[in-house]
Amino acid sequence: MKVIVGLGNPGKEYARTRHNVGWWVVDHLADVWRFDGWKKDAQALVCNGMLRGTRVRLVKPLTYMNLSGAVLAPYRRRLTWSARTDLLAIVDDVAIPVGTFRLRAKGSAGGHNGLKSIQAALDSMDYARLRVGIRPEDERRMQGDLADFVLDEFGRLDAAAVQELLPRITEAVEVWVQEGAEAAMTRFNGDGAKTGGE
Repeated sequence: MKVIVGLGNPGKEYARTRHNVGWWVVDHLADVWRFDGWKKDAQALVCNGMLRGTRVRLVKPLTYMNLSGAVLAPYRRRLTWSARTDLLAIVDDVAIPVGTFRLRAKGSAGGHNGLKSIQAALDSMDYARLRVGIRPEDERRMQGDLADFVLDEFGRLDAAAVQELLPRITEAVEVWVQEGAEAAMTRFNGDGAKTGGE
């Protein structure tokens, strides 16, 4: 089973914030893939379905961002499940421009508290992650406390740029499910990871 975890914070007050982009993506995937409705499962909301013969579970942790890794405990106990091949974490990233995304097969948390929690839970950096850019074109809007910036709501144009990117992200995730991280990276990183890319 492939597990796709969209990172974010629970609660209506966080729904439109930059830090909840991971939830935006998995909500979109659940919709376009016509998966079952979201159900509570321990510390998460989960949504299940089949994608071209592969069982997929979408996960939205109900813990706060810095405790996101706790939702992976049930999967780690499964002998047939491996984070290296079966886990994709979807997160916001202030280091890349809004309207773009990057997919990596493994790597450091890069300062992201949600990825730090997953890394600690797995005791490994060897799992795929898809980073959705939230860096505004006018970087002066990022001045001050970075935590305040990521917990603030998107402006109208930036929110639209993320929404326009969702079909492209969906294609990349589908390739990850079917062919793995390396194939998805080859096909979608670079120019193809931008809004309007080929």
